[in-house]
Amino acid sequence: MAKNKPIVVIGLMGSGKTTAGKLLAAALDLPFSDSDPFLVERYGGTAAQLAVRDGADVLHRYEAEHVLHELAGEPKVIAAAASTIEDPKVRAAFRDAFVVWVDAADEVLAERMRSSDHRPDFDPHAMRARREPYFREVADLVCDVGVLRPEQVRDAVLREWGLPTGERG
Repeated sequence: MAKNKPIVVIGLMGSGKTTAGKLLAAALDLPFSDSDPFLVERYGGTAAQLAVRDGADVLHRYEAEHVLHELAGEPKVIAAAASTIEDPKVRAAFRDAFVVWVDAADEVLAERMRSSDHRPDFDPHAMRARREPYFREVADLVCDVGVLRPEQVRDAVLREWGLPTGERG
């Protein structure tokens, strides 16, 4: 598969979207875009700060804007905030991308978020209940990051695309 299609990495907080996305971008020699730096640059705050300052609905609109903006440009690897999956316009735009859903058990995600500066009220079970049907709808590939390392996620995508992986012996 040629590098003419964007890759979107989606998943709940703590799933490792940024880490896997950066590895994919490096392996494919594509630009990488993450919602966190976009929010800071465009709106002057992290997701946690914007949620407090502007409210969750506004934050989610900003996060959807990030994805739609990046999908409209040259192909790249995009780490998309989990909230974006709830936006029908974003889901429609995902049809023209290769979507990788990185997921893990709720307990794994909750543990990863304990040491994070993301929103402290994160409840993976509640977020999964709302978002899992949408993730399933758009995902071209699902990777269980409870068992797979980020490098293995990268290699799974490369295999799907028929490209050499970074696996050793």
